Amino acid sequence: MNITFEEFKKLQIRMGLIIEAERVEGTDKLLKLKVDFGDEKRQIVSGIAQFYAPEKLVGKQFPFVVNFEPRIIRGIESQGMILAINSKEKVVLLKPLKKVLPGSVVG
Repeated sequence: MNITFEEFKKLQIRMGLIIEAERVEGTDKLLKLKVDFGDEKRQIVSGIAQFYAPEKLVGKQFPFVVNFEPRIIRGIESQGMILAINSKEKVVLLKPLKKVLPGSVVG
């Protein structure tokens, strides 16, 4: 399905710094992330626990879509989505080659 450039421009993708990460109790797949975007901090729930240990993510930067409507996942509000490559066997997180300021706009 194709989208227009105008539709794509509606996405707000910003770099976030993970400052806390923990497994969501009672699940094998979910992590609860606290992410610093420079001007604000957000909580994001992501289905990456099978591929990434929470302690390995703290202090790392990744791109996030930040303008999705908040969503409740297993009783926890998620305020965005981490960007990743989802292949058949694993999930690979996207990350910059160099550190950037939290909140930097991708695009």
